[in-house]
Amino acid sequence: MRSLAFGFAAAAVAAAPLAAQSEAFFARMDAPLQALYVHLHQHPELSFKEFQTAARMAAELRALGLEVTENVGGTGVVAILRRGDGPVALVRADMDALPVAEETGLPHASKVRAESADGRAIGVMHACGHDLHMTCLIGAAAHFAGDPDSWRGTIVFQLQPAEERAGGMKAMLKDGLLTRFPRPAFAIALHTAHDLPNDQVGIRPGFAMANVDNVDITLVGKGGHGAAPHLTIDPVTMGAQLVLDLQTIVAREIDPIEPCLLTVGSFQAGNKHNITPDRCLLQATIRSYAPHVREKMMAAVVRKANAVAASFGAPAPTVEFSEPTPALRNDAALTEVVRAGLVAAFGVDKVAEVPPAMVAEDFGRLDGEKIPLCMFRVGTIAPERLARMQAANDLPALHSARFHPDHAVAIRTGVRALVAATRAAALGK
Repeated sequence: MRSLAFGFAAAAVAAAPLAAQSEAFFARMDAPLQALYVHLHQHPELSFKEFQTAARMAAELRALGLEVTENVGGTGVVAILRRGDGPVALVRADMDALPVAEETGLPHASKVRAESADGRAIGVMHACGHDLHMTCLIGAAAHFAGDPDSWRGTIVFQLQPAEERAGGMKAMLKDGLLTRFPRPAFAIALHTAHDLPNDQVGIRPGFAMANVDNVDITLVGKGGHGAAPHLTIDPVTMGAQLVLDLQTIVAREIDPIEPCLLTVGSFQAGNKHNITPDRCLLQATIRSYAPHVREKMMAAVVRKANAVAASFGAPAPTVEFSEPTPALRNDAALTEVVRAGLVAAFGVDKVAEVPPAMVAEDFGRLDGEKIPLCMFRVGTIAPERLARMQAANDLPALHSARFHPDHAVAIRTGVRALVAATRAAALGK
């Protein structure tokens, strides 16, 4: 096995023909890829319900001559492209959309509606760029399938469900992603960036995204009339005190050089002005990088919830953690090889060093399976539009109902980046 450091020289050697190959490729594939993106954007599906999306991805990959397996871990799709002896690469994209009603006003805006778990009508939108992720993966698969003499090895293309619910990668791993199919020597993925120009990419080694845990806290009081508070145990006051107490975990219990945060996103109690309810539900998110910080924060949440309840003479609360997602840590050696491949493909001025983020990404589960991984960012906004929105302090973030990529250029950037990154890493292996 070659050292990853070999990728620096190999990427530079491969860069010269890559630009010409890209132009020839996009002359043939640009229109189909743009059409695919528009279709995916107009037909979003929620987590674990990506039935039509998965079928379309499987059909696209079969049309390229790949070996395709459907229904992996639910709606997941795995496609294999073999080109003789060489390293096994995994290239991954996610398929699910968000329960967000689109407000972009675009001609191809999503008009899809769905029903929430509690029966409400909700909009559905690709507000995190998964439609662009899928399009770029199909573009990269087409590029590698149509250029068999430029590389050797095996590429496993993974279309993953339910990234937004942090369950899709776990389900695919449980269903044999690394045992039923060739085990990868490394894994590559891209993610859209709302704050980078669409002709640039961004990358960083080490922790790039956070450990994330959701927590539901049910405080149990004693209901009664608002005019007789002495006969009740008020869970509203209890909840208000707990919200403030929880903030001291980050401020006073965690080493200030350790990145972490705790956000209470929902406070639900009562339904009438003059009735003290019998319970209060808090929903919060805990985010960190280091495992020991994650464990300390979770223990502190339980301790503080119990302490507040005890101080009110209330029963012990219920504290439930759910949808855990491990931190995404880009392998340092692999990331440097990928960076070299991106620089060779785009030029050093188009490859930015991006800061870590406190968002979640279950691609990081592969790190726990001892697979070196690298996820890089792809800019999505035309430079002029980005400058205008930044000047006006009006830049829609990912998950916003107003976020939309300038996809024509972003798709080209994403496909070229996936191809360059995968080639560089494969040559480094």
